[in-house]
Amino acid sequence: MENPNQNDGLNRLAGAAEKFIKQERWSRRWTNLLKLAVITYIVVTLVMLTSQIPSEKEMLGNDKHVAVVKLEGAIMPGTYTSAEKLNPLLDKAFKNPNSEAVIIQANSPGGSPVQSALINDEITRLKHLYQKPVYVVVEDACASGCYYIAVAADKIYANKGSLVGSIGVRMDSFGFTGLMDKIGVENRSMHAGEHKTFLNPFGPVDKEGREFFQKRILDRTHEQFIEAVRKGRGERLKENKNTFTGLVWLGDEAVENGLIDGLGDMGYVEREVIKQTNTRYYETEKGFMEQLLGDISAKTASQLSMYLTTLR
Repeated sequence: MENPNQNDGLNRLAGAAEKFIKQERWSRRWTNLLKLAVITYIVVTLVMLTSQIPSEKEMLGNDKHVAVVKLEGAIMPGTYTSAEKLNPLLDKAFKNPNSEAVIIQANSPGGSPVQSALINDEITRLKHLYQKPVYVVVEDACASGCYYIAVAADKIYANKGSLVGSIGVRMDSFGFTGLMDKIGVENRSMHAGEHKTFLNPFGPVDKEGREFFQKRILDRTHEQFIEAVRKGRGERLKENKNTFTGLVWLGDEAVENGLIDGLGDMGYVEREVIKQTNTRYYETEKGFMEQLLGDISAKTASQLSMYLTTLR
């Protein structure tokens, strides 16, 4: 004889199982729909972004214009202010038959002397090859390596409050030996080569190695910098005892000592000097993730460098 309570329990269990199965099916359906919606959104976004990227022909255009290349942030290899990135942009800007002149919009505290020299050389080559005028327009600062680049231009303009100059070379170093002695830390580094560790902050000062580096590296790099400035500025440069000491000047004094040619912003140079107000920016093409996230490392280094330059 069947137990009614047992049958009722089994029916309830079966009903609960059926409801659970139905719920799981709906849950899987909604999950799949959500995944499909996300994928559709990403595909549509990619299509929209791709459609907005102009072709090289569209970028060149058919209208006369001023080609603008930005030099912004610390000049370092592996960033958007390296010679590897900037020189191709300069080449496109000069090569375009519709560009009447090239403006380098500069806002940089400087950086690598090698990268600066490479960009300076390329500007000099291109302006002679294409016989087009090139101008540098300074915003907040054009110091050190940035000025190394700027002197290759035909003329340099800046704001009266812009920082200009810093014709010098630096190599930062520090020592921890006194602190290490106090807290009982011993340096046990190993090396082969008498002066291999002349910059080691955890070892004693290597006077001979430092003297060599000062004379053969820093001083010679400084001489190369000075030569580039004299070559670029020519008779316009009014040399005095402070010109090549690494000091900076505000824009108005920079005009007086011949570091720059006048005061003015982008609009002034376009209207009054070039007589062409139609501008076109030449920029490095970025990948999809770079467009979304930006060059975080370069931007961070740039902002930090600008901040520290302002403090000095």
